[in-house]
Amino acid sequence: MTAAPDAVALRHVVPGHRYRTLDVPVDGGALRVGVWDPVDADGVVAPDAPTLLAVHGITASHLAWPLLAGELPGVRVVAPDLRGRGRSRDLPGPFGMTRHADDVAAVARAVADGPVPVLGHSMGGFVAVTVADQHPDVVAGLLLVDGGVPLPEPPGLDPAATPAERLRAVLGPAADRLRRTFPDTEAYRSFWSQHPAFTAVWGPAVLDYVDYDLVATPDGLRPASNPEAVAADALDLHDGGPVAGALARLERPTTLLRAPRGLLDEPSPLYDPAHVARWTQRAPALRPRDVPDVNHYTIIMGRDGSAAVAAETRALLGARTEEVR
Repeated sequence: MTAAPDAVALRHVVPGHRYRTLDVPVDGGALRVGVWDPVDADGVVAPDAPTLLAVHGITASHLAWPLLAGELPGVRVVAPDLRGRGRSRDLPGPFGMTRHADDVAAVARAVADGPVPVLGHSMGGFVAVTVADQHPDVVAGLLLVDGGVPLPEPPGLDPAATPAERLRAVLGPAADRLRRTFPDTEAYRSFWSQHPAFTAVWGPAVLDYVDYDLVATPDGLRPASNPEAVAADALDLHDGGPVAGALARLERPTTLLRAPRGLLDEPSPLYDPAHVARWTQRAPALRPRDVPDVNHYTIIMGRDGSAAVAAETRALLGARTEEVR
């Protein structure tokens, strides 16, 4: 584990924390990891602070998490760029939840001496469930945020749809942008500023997230997510993939926080209540709870959503503390 050579300068400063990045060795190279260390009034890092491992979604990066870190004083938040995303973009395949679970377990072992709570948003929830199933020694508890439960079939989708068509039906503009080029950073900011899910939360933290997501390639400026990685990972997000069995095998009660609005801030959520209810029958450990007035993104990238996720995180950390005692 080494300090990253090109740590990011961020506009949004998380109160009570100091931001840094690490490179953690994994199969095929190194995984970039963001860390928000808690500090005291003198800027001294607390060496024995509890650690939370946070896993982002399918086309996101570790910079999805600064608002949550700000809601967790005294907690170290560790968040990787998953293989094929962010500054882990060039790591080779294969991809899929099993591969990501191995990478995340390597991060957990690199930053902590024992098991840690793992939080996953969107596809990160699928990764978190797989980590708990395949590497239980590193997981002290799970929190799923609008993810981790196999996705329902998109309404109206042709049963013979290709994986790319299925992905586009679920992700909408988030999938289409991956193969686009942009002339400059301002053009990419303009693209995101018009995204209906972000209009109410546009600010320094989102700008950091957007700027970090743009990388130079031989073809021009592109989003940092590798389209091949995203397409491969999408195959694991529906029933019949490896996560369904892992979810059914969960034994520890696991909260699933659900956003009532979708990826475009539309009233149709990623998970409708009936779908969640069917899965709680198949996976009795799930404890679903709605977070009011958030969409799929603002549940972690808006103030109200982050506060709700932080409250559940503190409960999870408290339960871990009681176990240790």
